[in-house]
Amino acid sequence: MNAPQNPTGNPEIAHTIIAGGIRTNYHDLGQGFPVLLIHGSGPGVSAWANWRLIMPELAKQARIVAPDMVGFGYTDRPAGQRYDMDTWVAQAIGLLDALHIEQADLIGNSFGGALALALAIRHPQRVRRLVLMGSVGVEFPITPGLDAVWGYSPSLENMRKLLDIFAYDRKLVTDELAKLRYEASIRPGFQESFAAMFPAPRQRWVDAMASKEEDIRLVPHQTLVIHGREDQVIPLSNSLVLANWITRAQLHVFGQCGHWTQIEHAGRFAQCVRNFLSEAGQDEPQPLA
Repeated sequence: MNAPQNPTGNPEIAHTIIAGGIRTNYHDLGQGFPVLLIHGSGPGVSAWANWRLIMPELAKQARIVAPDMVGFGYTDRPAGQRYDMDTWVAQAIGLLDALHIEQADLIGNSFGGALALALAIRHPQRVRRLVLMGSVGVEFPITPGLDAVWGYSPSLENMRKLLDIFAYDRKLVTDELAKLRYEASIRPGFQESFAAMFPAPRQRWVDAMASKEEDIRLVPHQTLVIHGREDQVIPLSNSLVLANWITRAQLHVFGQCGHWTQIEHAGRFAQCVRNFLSEAGQDEPQPLA
């Protein structure tokens, strides 16, 4: 059952619904064609932390649904929960079912890109258009940056180091932000589930999130692939591969940008995505007048 807006004043907590058997915290705002936003996998992450600058912009023309995937944020962490792609895809489909959404556009960030890609492959009829940002989902040698992110052990110093890895523009990496993200990472249950998901050796988790090349090449959806050129977490080569393999793909690379495309270039990112999604129903390029 959909619960009312959370009265605590914490912007990371919004609505609650059972999705795939998991009590899920999610944001739901705006009107129009549904867009499902799937966050990344950094320590202390939540849907709101990833998408807070983007949700109100995209909600001007669409219905935005942004869940905390199980193991992250304020979604329940059932005892003995298995964290893998099968679980996350089932939760995402369960959320669409619970909200009576037959089809949605998908936007996936990093880990969320791998999940969005897997969902589009397994349930193509549930997806209209696909946006993959700094995405996992293909095999690659794990970067030192991603190894550091998944291997995070809680301390203010370590969080500051991670933020330096995430952002190209170091002006974004303030002491206040480091303190906020550190405190988020040590909330009860957060670090325990995070550490359980990505124990060393971590290359196996990169491989586990990868979809098969033959399946990616058969993805039928119009797809926008976005990457920050200076990304130290997920290599730009991932997006070049995805743009090459997906038949109906277009690629946008932001220069002077790290792994935080949706934060470092929030306005341009939102405009790029809005333009792409608004083309739906006009899938063939229109001739110039």
